[in-house]
Amino acid sequence: MLTSLQNPLVKQIRKLHSAKERNKQNLFILEGTHLLEEACAVDYPLINVCCTEQWQIMHRELWNTITRLSDRVEIVSAEVLKSMATTVQPDGVIATAAKGLQSQEVPFSGLVLGLETIQDPGNLGTMIRTAAAAGASGLWVSKNSVDLDNPKVLRASAGQWFRLPIGVSEDLKVTVEKARNAQMQIIATIPNAALTYWEIDWKRPSLILMGNEGAGLSKELTQMVNVQAKIPLAEGVESLNVAVSAALMLYEAQRQLNS
Repeated sequence: MLTSLQNPLVKQIRKLHSAKERNKQNLFILEGTHLLEEACAVDYPLINVCCTEQWQIMHRELWNTITRLSDRVEIVSAEVLKSMATTVQPDGVIATAAKGLQSQEVPFSGLVLGLETIQDPGNLGTMIRTAAAAGASGLWVSKNSVDLDNPKVLRASAGQWFRLPIGVSEDLKVTVEKARNAQMQIIATIPNAALTYWEIDWKRPSLILMGNEGAGLSKELTQMVNVQAKIPLAEGVESLNVAVSAALMLYEAQRQLNS
């Protein structure tokens, strides 16, 4: 059992709290039983898994799976586990995995989200989770958004990070142009748009563009939109959270597609 906070593996995992170190090591952190279950469900390769003795006893079947998928497994003390975790109350297990092994490509068909300069990891994770729940084909996120492998993004996605096709776009304008060439309609919410979001024909292949939490969608991307829609708001309400706005349109699309 690892009990020292100065153990090299413990120190290595603790460094992964920072984006700079995750890029340097080409690794990211998985925290909690549910995320680990989702990774194992798709056979995502694990590098290191550390858990408490109590967690191992309570999750024998999952333990057997991770020993097959992991390069290294270690039993650690509760104090050591807490020092490696980014959450206040870790549930007993933490793992590391290699970045960039998602194999599914985002198609230019169906229903896709395109996210520009999203900064809040909770928002990004929520939109990944919602897109998966609504049956979206995939999601593009601009390179200057919050890191896709930020621990809060993974937790907020509730494991759908491993299932939804997700791509990081080096230049979202180029991605949007490819979507247009594939005959997708490019949709964004504009406060003074003539159509409300439920008046859009969502049965057509659609790319929904969502902008930065504070600044909104850039002028360059707004000019590429060919379907503008508004989300009605009561007087005195300026805007909705970006993840809520995305959810409204995703589920209206699902409603029309299933009707």
